[in-house]
Amino acid sequence: MWTRPQIKDFKEKIRQDADSVITVGRGEVVTVRVPTHEEGSYLFWEFATDNYDIGFGVYFEWTDSPNTAVSVHVSESSDDDEEEEENITCEEKAKKNSNKPLLDEIVPVYRRDCHEEVYAGSHQYPGRGVYLLKFDNSYSLWRSKSVYYRVYYTR
Repeated sequence: MWTRPQIKDFKEKIRQDADSVITVGRGEVVTVRVPTHEEGSYLFWEFATDNYDIGFGVYFEWTDSPNTAVSVHVSESSDDDEEEEENITCEEKAKKNSNKPLLDEIVPVYRRDCHEEVYAGSHQYPGRGVYLLKFDNSYSLWRSKSVYYRVYYTR
């Protein structure tokens, strides 16, 4: 990942496409799902926020998704899959997890000072699947964050 200083210009350009500005509520994690595209071989991303930092990480889900549309999913925290089920056995947990696609961490989730600079990155497709761009605001008790982002692919 790298940063670049033209944050004001970047946010002005992104504001023109309402779908590229998302609000990550306090205590929430927003996941942007970006399927690989048959005409691409690299994914690029850029993002910035207003006034405050946000956690950001990238994962790759090994699944053959026929859908090529980018989608946005909101959850209450990064632990949304680990529901507190006290009476579940190890066998039931294994069966539940065996149905999930394999997930690789590409960029670990860390808080990024993306209110000061535009953060950007790229990754060469490891195969067919779906990239998960996670914007993590689970640590914030009071503040929602506006995230300006752009994703695209190249050969």
